[in-house]
Amino acid sequence: MTRRKASETGSIGEVMEATDDRPVVRAMAPTLGELWSRRLARRDVLKGIGKAALLASASALPLAACGDAPDFAPDDIYSFEEVPHGVDETHHVAGGHSADILIRWGDPVLPGAPEFDPLNQSAERQLQQFGYNNDYVGFVPLPFGSRSSDRGLLCIHHEYTNDDLMHPGLVPAPGQNPLELFTREIAEISMAAHGGSIVEVVRGKDRKWSVVCDSAYNRRITPLATSMRISGPAAGHPRLQTSEDPEGRTVTGTLNNCAGGITPWGTWLMSEENFNFYFMGTPNDEAEATNHARIGIPAAFSYPWGRWHKRFDVAAEPREPNRYGWIVEVDPLDPASTPVKRTALGRFKHEGCENALTKDGRLAVYSGDDQQFEYMYKFVSRDKVNLKDRAANATLLDEGVLYVARFDEDGTGRWLPLIHGQSGLDETNGFAGQAEVLIETRRAADILGATPLDRPEDIEPHSVTGKVYAALTNAKERAAGMIDAVNPRAGNLWGQIVEMTPDDGDHASEIFTWTLLVKCGDPTDPATSAAWNPETSESGWFACPDNVAVDAKGRLWVATDQGSGWHAASGTADGLYALATGGDKRGVARQLFRAPIGAEVCGPVFTPDASALFLAVQHPAADGTVNFAGFNRRSTFADPATRWPDFDANMPVRPSLLVIAAEKGGPVGG
Repeated sequence: MTRRKASETGSIGEVMEATDDRPVVRAMAPTLGELWSRRLARRDVLKGIGKAALLASASALPLAACGDAPDFAPDDIYSFEEVPHGVDETHHVAGGHSADILIRWGDPVLPGAPEFDPLNQSAERQLQQFGYNNDYVGFVPLPFGSRSSDRGLLCIHHEYTNDDLMHPGLVPAPGQNPLELFTREIAEISMAAHGGSIVEVVRGKDRKWSVVCDSAYNRRITPLATSMRISGPAAGHPRLQTSEDPEGRTVTGTLNNCAGGITPWGTWLMSEENFNFYFMGTPNDEAEATNHARIGIPAAFSYPWGRWHKRFDVAAEPREPNRYGWIVEVDPLDPASTPVKRTALGRFKHEGCENALTKDGRLAVYSGDDQQFEYMYKFVSRDKVNLKDRAANATLLDEGVLYVARFDEDGTGRWLPLIHGQSGLDETNGFAGQAEVLIETRRAADILGATPLDRPEDIEPHSVTGKVYAALTNAKERAAGMIDAVNPRAGNLWGQIVEMTPDDGDHASEIFTWTLLVKCGDPTDPATSAAWNPETSESGWFACPDNVAVDAKGRLWVATDQGSGWHAASGTADGLYALATGGDKRGVARQLFRAPIGAEVCGPVFTPDASALFLAVQHPAADGTVNFAGFNRRSTFADPATRWPDFDANMPVRPSLLVIAAEKGGPVGG
């Protein structure tokens, strides 16, 4: 999701966009570009023609290429009044809809938690309150097993912190390293604001939602205070053993949690994405040097937690990073349960763990590795899901096969199994067993010849059509000589969405077909080579797709994250868009929600009846506020670009979770 770049002025808590200044260099998969280049040759004639004709020409290919288009396309796919493009201090929602703040950073989560006091923060308080930069949102109906749309548990990730917006006084003097201003107290508040929150929510008779503040289900999960168990093939391996955990089977907390997933048995899958930004120091373990370098350690920027917690100092604990970068399974229905890191799903910068049942009842879990030129993965469990007995699935994610995707130029693709002893994943390449393959998943995928992608982020299977949608956010470092069929643009600031169709509609299949649903960017600017359905309006197109969700009408709901370069990518704030996936409307997008300045939109999730949509707004005031007319200064705690959502001079800007509903009832978006 969002990775901010530590700027020359040294903003605290801004995390570098992966590979912005250090692209991965390695042998690329065989070029896939010739076929796509032929298909797009006509784009050269688009310059100078009218908007409607340009839209029609640019959209023709993606809407018909590589595989059959879905036939799932209701006629009433767009019945809401669209939000226009723009940038200002507050949020906007489509006409006929409400967008209410449900919970904000610092609001009480645990029973008896103190109210938020921005001038008297402490780690003890933050451990009881809603964390920072809310990201993924999952909904578990209550009672479990029901289709309730009036009561449920929200499982919410807190990806990272913008500490300069959280704390007063974190403004460095000219030439000063901003990390020098950190204290142990600030570091531990930051740690307590990471992780996740579980909150019970209920819809009242007035149709408004609220948090049940005294719910026994409510829980905070953090890298400061939550013990976790390690399971699967890598559990207990020497490369996971540290001075704090000589057995390599327990670890404190989870880091940088982005998009996630909810399993059919109601557990919450937490991704661990840019975990490399939390490790400081220089590794002194030659055996781990290649491993650390491949994951991005040391990073150009790191949180200074290692000053006070030595597990984050790789000079002291060189194996500690191997204990992060996994998928964590949490049972939200049991607040006393111990979260489990499932190593069978591989170690990389996970974005998303959405899942679907295979034809024979096993579970397929899809995940992107969110960095330029990284890969797309799928895990398929060995055993079947037991839909009648939750407890029977307790170890389901410990056994199975992890695959990485290869996209071929003829519109087909293959999932390549990452199995020790096969295809070069053996002792000759430094893999003594399956544990090493999983610890160094990226290097194993390199050897198999997987397709490097333009930042693969959230991946969503469609429960009706069986198709799978993946957001490729951008890759501005992709050079002209590196383009291929699925990554067809050099200097890609805008991203694209890939639609995959598993062979025989089976998520267990190793074969799929694929096409590009849309190529994002401004379709009126020939330089972007964007491709949309011509019915997409001036406010409907978007850039940098990130999180996605699918509704019962087949619409793909796309949340965008343009990062600090939003002005280059689109010139408008991030938002939430409905994108048609079938019929004559295929490739038409409409904007339902627009975020306040500096924010991205994350984690869209519907209630079962689609009458409510929960949506996270992350890091308001943090992005794109420098050199923007009217906001031409860097945001700080005392002087943010916006004081959303409170607009109270005594309150800082606060990441928040909203609930969107149709004012007259019925499904969101009509």
